[in-house]
Amino acid sequence: MENPLLPVNLEIEDTKDMSSYLKYLRLKPSSGDFRLNNNNLVFNPGQFAMFGLWGYGESPFGIASSPFETKFMHIVVGRIGNVTGAIHKLKKGQKITYRGPYGNGFPIDFFQGKDLVLVAGGFGIAPIVSLIEYVIAKRKKFKKVYLLYGVETPGDILFKDNFNYWRKSIEVILTVNKPTADWKGAVGLVSKLTKKIKINPGNCAAAMCGSQSMEEALENILRPLGISDRRIFVSVDRKMNCAIGKCQHCTTGDKYVCMEGPIFNYDQIQGNWD
Repeated sequence: MENPLLPVNLEIEDTKDMSSYLKYLRLKPSSGDFRLNNNNLVFNPGQFAMFGLWGYGESPFGIASSPFETKFMHIVVGRIGNVTGAIHKLKKGQKITYRGPYGNGFPIDFFQGKDLVLVAGGFGIAPIVSLIEYVIAKRKKFKKVYLLYGVETPGDILFKDNFNYWRKSIEVILTVNKPTADWKGAVGLVSKLTKKIKINPGNCAAAMCGSQSMEEALENILRPLGISDRRIFVSVDRKMNCAIGKCQHCTTGDKYVCMEGPIFNYDQIQGNWD
């Protein structure tokens, strides 16, 4: 019987500093390709995986690459602790451990045939990337698609190199809290961007990933659009440890985030942020 807690090694194919504390890693299997799941995907958009180093431990990360890609996988690592600090020191050609993917992912079948509003704040864009890539690959199955993305400063915008490609298929709208002199986009909270989009509230769904405060303020971001709570899906960030529902580190209310999430309907998770 395969041990669900036993990781495999991935090789670091490329790295790039995305900001002072965020690092991009491109990872590939040590041999062969990533395996496909029952949906013929490497993972379902929105799922997470455990990455780490022997002697340091593991941390959960949303996968920030196309779920159709079998040759490599992208993650963005924020340097916030011992494990992530050690991962930040890794270089091309070195190994990192991998377990997963875990969790439920976004309800991609439910999203089909609807307008779709994707909302991300700061580092929260990473798990949304896989959903964007899925939507673009299956673009005819969706109606209007918007990405509303807010960060602190223009220098904090992640995945800039993807925007021209994404904009061929979806509308990307950015905002910053602290603009620079050459910034020409929107300024302020993501909630202001809702005035720039046109959707059919009765046939629309939303996906969000951002800070806890951003998700708590959901009523100011998405509810004005008229999208019901049952059509709003939130990626909940928790400290996953075992990732298989045994250790209780990730519980929120009566939910196991690693098993029942990390994607929840807003009305399932409202009030259970801590």
